[in-house]
Amino acid sequence: MVGRDADLAALDRELDDAPGGAADVTVVVTGPAGVGKTALAAQWLRRLAGRFPDGQLYADLRGHAPGGPADPAEALGGFLRAFGIAPVPRSLAEVAALWRSLAAERRIAVLLDNASTAAQVRPLLPGSEHAVVVVTSRRRLTGLGIDGAVFRPVDVLSDDASVQLLAQRVGADRVAREQGAAALVVERCGRLPLAVCLAAARIAARPGRPLAATAEALGQESQGLAALDVEGEAVRHALDASFEVLGADTVRLYRLLGLLPFPVFTLDVVCAVGGLERAEADRLLGGLIDVHLLEEMEDGFRFHDLVKLHARARADEVRDRPEGRAAVDRVLDWYLASATAAEALLSPSHRTLRRDYATQPVPGVREFADEPAAVRWLDTETGRLADAVRWAAATGRAATAWQLVDAMWPLFLRLRPARLWIDAHRIGRTAARTAGDPDGLLRMLTSGGTGLRNAGEGERAADWFAEALRLARELGRPLAEAGALYGLSQTHRTAGRLAEAADCLRGAAGLREAKGDVRGTALARLALGEVLLADGRPAEAVPAITGAHRDLVAVPAAYEAARALAILGQAHVALGAHAEAARCYTEALAAFRAAGSRHWEARVLELTGDLARARGDLTGAATHYRASLARYEALSAPDTTRLTAALGTLPPT
Repeated sequence: MVGRDADLAALDRELDDAPGGAADVTVVVTGPAGVGKTALAAQWLRRLAGRFPDGQLYADLRGHAPGGPADPAEALGGFLRAFGIAPVPRSLAEVAALWRSLAAERRIAVLLDNASTAAQVRPLLPGSEHAVVVVTSRRRLTGLGIDGAVFRPVDVLSDDASVQLLAQRVGADRVAREQGAAALVVERCGRLPLAVCLAAARIAARPGRPLAATAEALGQESQGLAALDVEGEAVRHALDASFEVLGADTVRLYRLLGLLPFPVFTLDVVCAVGGLERAEADRLLGGLIDVHLLEEMEDGFRFHDLVKLHARARADEVRDRPEGRAAVDRVLDWYLASATAAEALLSPSHRTLRRDYATQPVPGVREFADEPAAVRWLDTETGRLADAVRWAAATGRAATAWQLVDAMWPLFLRLRPARLWIDAHRIGRTAARTAGDPDGLLRMLTSGGTGLRNAGEGERAADWFAEALRLARELGRPLAEAGALYGLSQTHRTAGRLAEAADCLRGAAGLREAKGDVRGTALARLALGEVLLADGRPAEAVPAITGAHRDLVAVPAAYEAARALAILGQAHVALGAHAEAARCYTEALAAFRAAGSRHWEARVLELTGDLARARGDLTGAATHYRASLARYEALSAPDTTRLTAALGTLPPT
């Protein structure tokens, strides 16, 4: 790395000087935009890769991104998913605690790029004796000093290093022939690595043009780049210069990419925004990467913050024109169609509402070989899907906004991003009202109410379900009425109003049965069985649950049928039918393992431990509780606490 030997050596000393030879070091690398903080940190961590066999993690905290800084919970969720943990806990405190527990015994390196404040960084610190953390920021973040961080300011390059960097990019012979012009170029680039690289790309693109011409052009562009602005305007003219050497098709793509709200975008998105085939998109992306207008990441492509500002300004030239509007439509339609394809595979009974596409047909829609592939895609795309919902609403595409939220149902159901579940449905509810779509509004109210209930906001959930119930009755939508009653039953149950919950479920089951909705009827009766069981009436619960299980097997709905078996096992335990309970748990456990449902696998292991305890087998109970605890530790703190307490009541083995 040109001109950074002293900085790398200083970072090495911080690691070598760690007390007791531990790797527990947090270094904050600070400096102006474009000075090369991220490149320095990444280069240093690559040199240390052998010391961190458990992996190196990266998070862009988007401290100066146009959309605002990243939520620490978002970055933590990415870290946990990198270790195979999903869904992640609901609250920041829970997810941070799980992250620290996970990192405690692992030798890892973490790069927290583009941080905004110490408060944003603090929950992401692993607090491990085996971890190295590098934070990059334009700000000093002195508040991290109380967390033991050390600080390494990074300055612009020296004159010699700047010329060496230019020579690497345009050729040493060319620089040697025009030493004075080369020195003037780097001076007018303020010796800022990003600006030097951009100027070099301009020079390399015009091999017959002397360096003096570039130096003169930079001198004419608002007095060059020497007066650097750390908030991002410093290299605007160098960016303009790079932009000018692009071909017309690359210029078009650059402008359209500037429309995107995503910090990192995939090749699929590039194809959609540009209306391109993959080979052509690859070619144009290569041109942007060559002139340093785009960075290639492991999971896609991104603009440097300064370049992103420039690209957004260029995008303003087409934003309100037919070309720009069509590009936005293509991206949103691609996400809507792809999420709908995942929904149709993962939640076919939910896939009932309309989809309105501006692009016909939508090209390049994702296809999924199986359910795990669809879940992986939803997991990977969660952040971009959330941005797409906000983007659709902000650009006046109300129908697309609520339909995209609706298509994300299996994401909410399986990955449980509690905050996104609620926020997305608030946007969706407003969008459905704006679009004047009552069916969309009903869906937003019922699925959003479920998210509120799961987040522990029972009273607000009840308000949403009550509104849905009134609307469904006004419109004469019996299945929507049943959905609202089902949601209300869950809020009544959580509040201990079991009689009211049972009444709602009987009403929901009757409405669904009258419409021939076998699966929906079975789910209502299964929930009724749970309420009866909670009310101490297991003998009445068994026939309701057994009938629900039979119908769910026939549909088929394997996941829900397995859930019915687990609940039926609890009813048999309450009745003293231990052999029947054991059979139910064994079958349910196999089904949840096959489906990859880690939460329910942990839950059934816990229930099996309860059964062993009821039989007087305390050793077996401890074995199953430990197996359950091991799985809960990767899922949620409250369950872990409950299992730890259960183990504490057993004699030591």
